[in-house]
Amino acid sequence: MDLSGWIGHRAAWSPDQVALHFDGEDVTYAALASRVRRLADALASVLGVARGDRVAHLGFNSPGVLELLFACARLGAMLVPLNWRLAPAEHAAILADAEPAAVFVEPALEAALGPALAARPELRVVRCRAGDHAALLGDAPPAAAAGAPEAPVLLVYTSGTTGRPKGALLTQEALLYNALNGIAAHQMTAADHVLTVLPMFHVGGLNIHTTPALYAGATVTIARRFDAGDTLRLIGARRPTLLLTVPTVAQALAEHPAFPATDLGSLRLMATGAQVVPEAVIRPWLAHGVPVVQVYGLTESGPTAIALPLADAWRKPTACGLPALHTEARIAAADGGEAPRGQRGEIQLRGPNLTAGYWRNAEATRLAFTGGWFHTGDVGHQDAEGYFYVDDRQKDVVITGGENVYPAELEQVLADCPAIAEAAVVGRPDARWGEVPVACVVLRPGAGLDGAGVLALFEGRVARFKHPRDVVFLDTLPRTAMGKVQKFELRDRLRGAAAPAPDG
Repeated sequence: MDLSGWIGHRAAWSPDQVALHFDGEDVTYAALASRVRRLADALASVLGVARGDRVAHLGFNSPGVLELLFACARLGAMLVPLNWRLAPAEHAAILADAEPAAVFVEPALEAALGPALAARPELRVVRCRAGDHAALLGDAPPAAAAGAPEAPVLLVYTSGTTGRPKGALLTQEALLYNALNGIAAHQMTAADHVLTVLPMFHVGGLNIHTTPALYAGATVTIARRFDAGDTLRLIGARRPTLLLTVPTVAQALAEHPAFPATDLGSLRLMATGAQVVPEAVIRPWLAHGVPVVQVYGLTESGPTAIALPLADAWRKPTACGLPALHTEARIAAADGGEAPRGQRGEIQLRGPNLTAGYWRNAEATRLAFTGGWFHTGDVGHQDAEGYFYVDDRQKDVVITGGENVYPAELEQVLADCPAIAEAAVVGRPDARWGEVPVACVVLRPGAGLDGAGVLALFEGRVARFKHPRDVVFLDTLPRTAMGKVQKFELRDRLRGAAAPAPDG
């Protein structure tokens, strides 16, 4: 059975149940199943899409994203969701690598594809609106279903926090096990109502709550783009039970003037992740009575790999949790064995939800799965009870005078300062120490904090050798669409600006 069977099954069992709500319109499971079938037929007959082909999509959140995903699954084809925040040259590189048979694009975003379309004039372009994608292509004769569990269905290009993105292949089986992981972790049922505000071109917005909800027969309200005020309004009006954020989104909601008066009582949990989550981001939600649970994963893991049980939301707010139902996780020591609890090492994963590999990149695939485990590149540890914590990215660890300094530990200190809107710590080359940590800080409007005041925040909080040796004030931090700070960009900015560091 292909993934479109999820929708067909729900259409048979509960046809009038609302599957999706978007822009004031309800789409029942029966209507969604019809749209998926019609779109699959049209993709095959009108655009010539066949098993193994790729179909790209550049647009904001809408039911059409999900229609394309399940239509591709029915045909055994792959959806390539494109990040609408990328530059034209980046889109051109991705489309040259993916070689899609067709691309669906919203007219307002088409200019970003200019170089890609010029390079491939034969590429079929479908100018789509936010609604029913099947209606764009018209009726077509039925196409044979060619999807299967082992067939890749998503080709997702990683967000590129450390450089050029790679295309991760996720099979239909991987999405099935990811859905089962998410349903078990968040105790999801058909009675749930998911509010999706994160972009669905990323596996977080698409697969942590959204596709698992459709497997479970729940309802999904889709926001076209994230806006803090609009999200709070939707929470009050639509009464969702589940909300997914990243730390920047959770912080923006908590700092919005409407947050204190918004009735959040319908939310039985808010999930967050995508990076190390500062406790300061979690506190306002807990104070408002909303349990916050972390989800750990990557594009390559579907993404749900580790999750915090709801029962532990108040007891272990900074933990990312325990391995998901169908995923194994461990902390690897430097010798390749499993690290004892409390010791830091690389988080490694194993399970059917993981990527089948990187598109047309056998060497990257081989390196990622060395030793039979997927190497995440994230540093973490387990506590005495076996709960996992993310400490940092391996590439972000600053080695100063032979000592490892984990920027996330320092960023937790900066996050507690009311005068600081956002901050990141990166390493800068240093002639004496090899490299030193530098705090990159964005102040809140009107804040009078200077560099000395920032450095004073670390006194008595962390060991002296960990203290940042300099402070750089910025107007904003470079981030990916999912809110992750692009530290490689910060390191590039600091390169060549090294200054003598004080003794310590």
